[in-house]
Amino acid sequence: DLDDVLATRGPLPVGEAAAYVVQACEALAEAHALGIVHRDLKPPNLFLVRRPNGTPCIKVLDFGISKELGADSVNSKLTKTGTIMGSPLYMPPEQMMDSKTADTRSDIWALGVILYELVTGVLPWVGENVTEVVAKVLGTQPQPPSQVRPGISPAFDLVIARCLEKNRDQRFQTVQEFMAAL
Repeated sequence: DLDDVLATRGPLPVGEAAAYVVQACEALAEAHALGIVHRDLKPPNLFLVRRPNGTPCIKVLDFGISKELGADSVNSKLTKTGTIMGSPLYMPPEQMMDSKTADTRSDIWALGVILYELVTGVLPWVGENVTEVVAKVLGTQPQPPSQVRPGISPAFDLVIARCLEKNRDQRFQTVQEFMAAL
């Protein structure tokens, strides 16, 4: 998985990390077209495999807490009030507030966090506990990737910043739009 790749190799070249995220976007585009939101994207759920010709291929796994858009009762047993659904380090503000409100833009946030981590080797927000992480996500802006790892383009910073907009209406609205920016 990409968590193991990051632990073994450290921060990845921007082009390689972006290529992996584009492949994840392609897979998510199919899920989103079917009305499915993953809600738990993180590096351990993105597996790097090799095609028969040796080229890399990202597989998106673990749709265990995914949500079908427009289906209020589908996950009613899983989304009780006050229950955290997903991994807070990769979770957008709206999902922190109410996991039932997650939509395709929530997955775009998570992909932005993943891409940030893949190129810098660190997460945009960290804390000693879930409460601290939530407070930081809701109340602070992350340091731009180029300030964490010199040599990253300011244009790349803008792509990441748009993924990590706290107001989901200001994020990329589709994974296709995010892919085009990458």
